[in-house]
Amino acid sequence: MIAVAAGVAAAILQLAGALKTAPPLAGLPFDLTLLAFALLLPLLALLAVTREWEVAPAVALPLAAAALLILWLVIAGAWTGSRLVAADKLSDVVLAAPVMLAAGLLVGAEPSARRALVTSTLLIGVAVAAIVGWGLAFGWAPRDALDPQALKLQYQLAGLAMAMAAGLAAMRAIATRGLARIGWLLLVGLLATAALIPGGRTALIALGLGVALAPALRLRGGAALAWLAGVALLGAAGGLYLLLRPEEAEGLRTLERLTEETGGLETRLGLWSAALDWAGRAAPLGLGTGGFSIAAGHGERRGLYPHNHGLEALAEAGLPGLLLWLAAFGGAVAVALRLRPALAPARVAAIAAMVAPVALSVLASTDLGNRMAWFALGLLLSLGLHGRPAHV
Repeated sequence: MIAVAAGVAAAILQLAGALKTAPPLAGLPFDLTLLAFALLLPLLALLAVTREWEVAPAVALPLAAAALLILWLVIAGAWTGSRLVAADKLSDVVLAAPVMLAAGLLVGAEPSARRALVTSTLLIGVAVAAIVGWGLAFGWAPRDALDPQALKLQYQLAGLAMAMAAGLAAMRAIATRGLARIGWLLLVGLLATAALIPGGRTALIALGLGVALAPALRLRGGAALAWLAGVALLGAAGGLYLLLRPEEAEGLRTLERLTEETGGLETRLGLWSAALDWAGRAAPLGLGTGGFSIAAGHGERRGLYPHNHGLEALAEAGLPGLLLWLAAFGGAVAVALRLRPALAPARVAAIAAMVAPVALSVLASTDLGNRMAWFALGLLLSLGLHGRPAHV
């Protein structure tokens, strides 16, 4: 029960942003994130001491790099020109990141906790999709119900929740037969349709990535290639249909932003260019944690970060920050690829379904303080751990 509760609490914490920015949950009289934190912390402690843990040596380097990256970001705050953004980001890095990393490690490694995490993530994604669909059917639109900042979180986080759920549903589809398989495939289609509504372009691409990648990792050889080809063909056919029949796409905010709004890509290219420029000017130690937005002329605005973890680490924490980020996040990917042949395909596929959407977001959307990125890092490294009940 401890493991199951930890898995459920971790899923709620990971996707709390999607839940609490979606009416009617936006009106809760308490902060869902803080409640999930309060529930998860003692559960993680109990899970840690009630299990015997086997740890692969390969996990040591990226885990140590992650710890040193957190420490270095704190040190880099000593020479930043920012006060508000630095304080906000460092509170996330120091307080939330270690907890999320530990949660990903322990929950991803313990079988019962992992199953609870997978089931809860799937249910939350379906619930978010249902909320979005309900709003469409009865005249409520997310962009009309929330202020601009909450709207941005809505379409990003709701889309990520649906992307994870779609990858997990696709994985279930290839693991079952008959009518059950058809049902899971229909759910994938409904989640993909719902993801077209809020406006999150990165999340929609992440959904396609998760649906293609997770089942392919569970399949072998030609079957995996056939699945990848099938997903690509269906995605291309669906996109072509909507482009040729624009009346069918009315109200699909995500598609509208993909086809009509180029400002998002231009803004990202500008931020990436500025990050590289300031990284060169401030080499080798960087601008200091949170210092990019001020240096780039945006003032104390956390939302105008480089939109790429590697570039953010390079610009704000210099060459040491970039090397530690590569060793932590890139090292975790290397560990997963190295250990994959010895692990159960279902376990690898489930982790991939939950990590792939966040990994894409790490490269194009979030900053280093985002708790989802640190949880995903923990999930990847959990492939090198295994927990079983301790013998007393």
